[in-house]
Amino acid sequence: MSSPSKQNTWGLRLIGTLKLATALMLGAAGFGIFRLLNHDLGDAVEHFALRLHLDPDSRLVHAVLNRVDGIKQGQLEALGLGTFFYALLELVEGVGLLLRRHWAEYLTILATVLLLPLEFYELAHKVNLFRVLVLLANLAILAYLIFKLRHRDGQATVGEATAPSHAQADSPPQKDS
Repeated sequence: MSSPSKQNTWGLRLIGTLKLATALMLGAAGFGIFRLLNHDLGDAVEHFALRLHLDPDSRLVHAVLNRVDGIKQGQLEALGLGTFFYALLELVEGVGLLLRRHWAEYLTILATVLLLPLEFYELAHKVNLFRVLVLLANLAILAYLIFKLRHRDGQATVGEATAPSHAQADSPPQKDS
C-alpha cells in the first residue's frame, strides 16, 4: 500500500506530465512557425501535402491554402512568440507541479481561469470534439486543483484552531477577578 502523501500526489503528477507534454508540443510548433518565416506559406502547405501523399488539388489542401493565404509575416512572428510564451508557461506549471510546489497549483489555477474565456469563445465559434474535450479536461484540472487546495487549506485551518499556541501553553493560568 502506498503512503497517503503519494496517493495525494498522483493527480499533480498526471497534470504536471500533461503540462510538460503540452509544453513540448507547443515548443515544437513554435520552432516550426519560426522556420516558416520568410517562406511562402502556400508553397510550404503544398510541400507538406505532397510529403503526406495528399492530392494537392484536393478540397482539403485548397481549404488550408485559402486559410494561410492572408497570413502576414508580422502575424506569423506574433503567433510564434505567443506559442513560445504559452510553452514556457506550461513548462513552468508542469515542473512546479511535478516538484509539488504550492505556487504551481495556484499558477495553474490562475492560468486556466484566465484562458477559459478564450476556450469558450473558440467553442462558440466552432464546436468540435477536440475543443469540447480540451475544455472538459481544463475544467476537470481546475476543479481538482481547487478541491485539493481547499482540502489542504482546510486541514491547516483546523490544525491551527485546535493546536494551542506557544504563548497560551507557556503562560500561567489567569485568575478570575
